[in-house]
Amino acid sequence: MSGLAVAIMQFGSLINGLIEVYIWVLIIAALLSFVNPDPNNPIVQFLYRITNPVYAYVRRYIRTDFNGLDLAPLVLIISLQVMKILVSLLFNTLAGIL
Repeated sequence: MSGLAVAIMQFGSLINGLIEVYIWVLIIAALLSFVNPDPNNPIVQFLYRITNPVYAYVRRYIRTDFNGLDLAPLVLIISLQVMKILVSLLFNTLAGIL
């Protein structure tokens, strides 16, 4: 396997790792919404700052509020899982071509 193919596979692994980290951030932020944390906590502010723009984007196009339960995190997690699969297939195919 050439050095370029290895670099492409490593870049794909990096993208998949970043997607996985963001999935965990979404899960933590969703769980925090159930316990009503202190909004002045810097960790909570960071989580809200990193997730609320994406939630707003999803809510603009999809109705995610059902009986008071917001399903935006679930929609995002499922779409990110699909994106992980597609990224993995794309980079493995590119590495196989080279």
